Amino acid sequence: MEDDNDKIVVVDSTPSTPPHQGNAFTGNASNVNSTPKQTARTISIFHVTLALILLFLNYFLAQFDKFVLSYFQDSVVSSLHLSSSEYGLLSGYATGIVYALLAIPVAFIADYTKSRVWVLSIAGLWWSLCVVFQGLSHNFWQILLARIGMGIGQAPVEVLSVSLISDLMGTRWLFLGESILYIGVYVGEAVSGQIATAFAKTNTPWNSALKAIGIVGLVIAILIRLLLHEPSRRSSLIDYDTEYTEAAILDSTKTRWTAPKAHLQASFGYVLRMHSFWLLTLSAGARQLSGNVFGYYMPSYLSSLYPSEINLLSHYGIIVGVVGSVAVVSGGFLSSTTSRRTIMTPLYLTAYGGILSSIFVILMVLSKSISSGTETRGIKILYGVMSIAYLTAELWLGAFASLLVLLLPPRTKTFALAIYSCVIVLIYSSGPEIIGLALRTVDSESMFYMQREKIILAVLIPVGYWIAGIGFLLAVGKVKRDLATGGISVGQKLSGRRKVGFLSFAVGLGGLVIALFVASIVLRT
Repeated sequence: MEDDNDKIVVVDSTPSTPPHQGNAFTGNASNVNSTPKQTARTISIFHVTLALILLFLNYFLAQFDKFVLSYFQDSVVSSLHLSSSEYGLLSGYATGIVYALLAIPVAFIADYTKSRVWVLSIAGLWWSLCVVFQGLSHNFWQILLARIGMGIGQAPVEVLSVSLISDLMGTRWLFLGESILYIGVYVGEAVSGQIATAFAKTNTPWNSALKAIGIVGLVIAILIRLLLHEPSRRSSLIDYDTEYTEAAILDSTKTRWTAPKAHLQASFGYVLRMHSFWLLTLSAGARQLSGNVFGYYMPSYLSSLYPSEINLLSHYGIIVGVVGSVAVVSGGFLSSTTSRRTIMTPLYLTAYGGILSSIFVILMVLSKSISSGTETRGIKILYGVMSIAYLTAELWLGAFASLLVLLLPPRTKTFALAIYSCVIVLIYSSGPEIIGLALRTVDSESMFYMQREKIILAVLIPVGYWIAGIGFLLAVGKVKRDLATGGISVGQKLSGRRKVGFLSFAVGLGGLVIALFVASIVLRT
């Protein structure tokens, strides 16, 4: 028998009486002027813990599988007789963009059918089978189709997990719960090399390793379906318009066949009209672009800078895993503990943390110069400033995801999160691709290449952090405006200025993606 102390009480508010009017989770406490109608429901702590563990493991494996092939590059190329261009297509920009776009329709289906757990389970089964099929591949086309299939299954994993956790936990501790999920990013990067090394030491063939990983994924997907239940949607912090409720969407349709269209219009219409959504999205895109450039080029640069430090990449992975995990959980904990006073903590942590981290990123790049060319002293400086850089920069992922999901209409939030996720992927993926194409004719072992890397890392990453930081600080006022006004109507017309802005952004981003998509295939084949 479960004790009452082993339950979490989650409070739901009716749309007509928004939670931000009746509690302290607002940007400005003076906005509290009424008490909402509330219904309390309890979810056992055991169920919440079990859900977090399963969602974390599923997310970790999805992250790991995206780049596990790189650890077996030599054996995969020789076994399947691949050319360098064929191997590049397996995990290049072109296939990555396809993955990003596919998250949107899958998320829409999950929201429309109210079956996020089912969709996540099916997606998990699908991508796990595709990983197994990669291990069974005998030629390029077989493994390429399996990789594309894996991407289709993994595309919605993050947004579905964030959406489910947001309905499993109360607002106060949601920031911490989402941060636990995002530990998977750092643990994945830290232990993936060790896992691959373990396979290598035991002489496990690359295809057997992929089969084993796929089988583990299958087990987790089945456990998710058997042990997790679809939680009811909890309230948003914003007084979303009654047109976004299930009954209103269905009442607006004349036949069952027009209901999906009504859901799509309501979902997309809301994010188009939000004051804060697009500035938050663009700021997060800039922030992730810097992080993606960091992840792509910093390890190779540091290896070239300190060639005699044979354990550098191992220590690098440990710092990423340990410090990154501590940072993301700390950001979630700080946001949770301060949420009764303000929900803006994630924005401040992201903005000021990134700006502060930019200083230590520059010190990382210049660590050997600071030590007057002494490798022993330089490596100590490197590890120290790198730890601080990660500790300040990585506070944000879980906390920011929590704030974003709390600003969205509960009924359509998974779809809105997928739009956000797709846009930032299109933005941040462009950075390494542009740099890679620009340096494609330069010998990666040359001093010229290393100097170009040094400039890119010392300039582009800090600039991205500063642009993102300024964007997040500007977004504070817009978030407060969304919280204060709420009630965005489906029928509310977009201003001409906003229409022009969205159209220009869509054309610009779309043109960039198409150009890079074509270039990644043509120039590397």
